[in-house]
Amino acid sequence: MKLTRVLFYASKLPINYSNFPQRYIDRSMEQIEFKTEKAPQFQDKVIKREVFTYGMHRPWTKEFYEENYPGKRVRRDVVEPIKDWLIYRGDKVEILKGKDKGKQGLVNYIVTERNWVTVEGLNCEYKYIGGYQGMPKSMVKEELPLLVTSEVALLDPVDNKPTKVVWRYTDEGEEVRVSVRSGRIIPLPRAAFETYDYKDKRYYPEQPKDTPAKDVEKITFKPKLMTFGQEIMENMGIKEDRVPRKTYWY
Repeated sequence: MKLTRVLFYASKLPINYSNFPQRYIDRSMEQIEFKTEKAPQFQDKVIKREVFTYGMHRPWTKEFYEENYPGKRVRRDVVEPIKDWLIYRGDKVEILKGKDKGKQGLVNYIVTERNWVTVEGLNCEYKYIGGYQGMPKSMVKEELPLLVTSEVALLDPVDNKPTKVVWRYTDEGEEVRVSVRSGRIIPLPRAAFETYDYKDKRYYPEQPKDTPAKDVEKITFKPKLMTFGQEIMENMGIKEDRVPRKTYWY
């Protein structure tokens, strides 16, 4: 992946819906299988679990922990890698396979680890919940995952028909999604930028203890190829005219 695309992902594309720091997610998934004792004769060595199975539950949930319980053997998920992710929450797509083939709906959930998305109200199954410890038994409707590679397709805004989509750059240097069939730009939906903290960051009210957005956007540091002392001397107009004495290393 090119550096320009990495920077674009970091600044423009939607973040994870959880809005949790990556260090929190890593800590919630951490399972230490072996660790040496703290003693001078032992070299520090830590072996962590690396193979997890991913389902519809996110890594920081209790259900994910139960699916990957310590000591439980799970198979590594075989997933076709996607270089450029194209479908986000809030996108309108059409189902290409299954019992709801040809129907259109909005994407409401994404599991990037398995290349899965769910479409609101489509490709569903019914299951029973409750019926134990005095809880009434009831039937609920649950959406099943669909592969973004072969089971769903984005809709062309021109005719509302499925189309292939690629990333392209505009004249201003902004990277956008473009329909291959019509060449029309498909903007990112608002729902893609929603998180648990706020629905739309444009309307997020600043709190008294928050740093104002204008102050955050100010560039207060410009890196230079000089030391801290040299930078202070430059700002104060001090010129160094001393010649350092020669030193010798043996």
